[in-house]
Amino acid sequence: MRKRLGVLLALSFLAPIPFAQAAPVYVFPIVGCNVHYAHSHHDYPATDILGKIGCKFVAVTSGVVDEVTSVDKFSWKTDLGSQRGGLSVSIVGDDGVRYYGSHLSKIAAGIKPGVRVKVGQLLGLLGDSGDAKGTAPHVHFGISWPTPKGIWWVRRGELYPWRYLDLWRAGKDASPAKSVAALEAKVGTVPKHVGY
Repeated sequence: MRKRLGVLLALSFLAPIPFAQAAPVYVFPIVGCNVHYAHSHHDYPATDILGKIGCKFVAVTSGVVDEVTSVDKFSWKTDLGSQRGGLSVSIVGDDGVRYYGSHLSKIAAGIKPGVRVKVGQLLGLLGDSGDAKGTAPHVHFGISWPTPKGIWWVRRGELYPWRYLDLWRAGKDASPAKSVAALEAKVGTVPKHVGY
């Protein structure tokens, strides 16, 4: 019996030990293109990621599609804030954070509210829809917390994303969840609309 136990213990050291994978995993939201962005934004916390029309906009983490705007209804005659993003997609990541991309030129096939997406999955293509028409093509990228549908001023961005964009671009796995939760606790789930 002692000999058998000794053999089992010796064999247990030879067996591969599976490594736990940290979840969720994060990636930079644009793939396959050279892009640039600033560490600032006008009026409210967000980041415009500039590149070429057609660059792939992907899910930064796994989650569920929250809202999709598949028809660009923006007009300077009405200049409605809720329509300024043009074609857009937001997801709520498994980390509880909402990630938003707008000014897209196309929404990927099958992307609609309630659909589960994996990290790196195609959501749409970079463009200049909405109030970005005629400007440098880009994806307006916002980080916030989930809100009831239609609270567009939160959806467009509440926490500056550039710090996380820098880390994801460098291949580092970093979550904004704690910072987002702290900010929501400070300002409330539906803070007063400020700016346009």
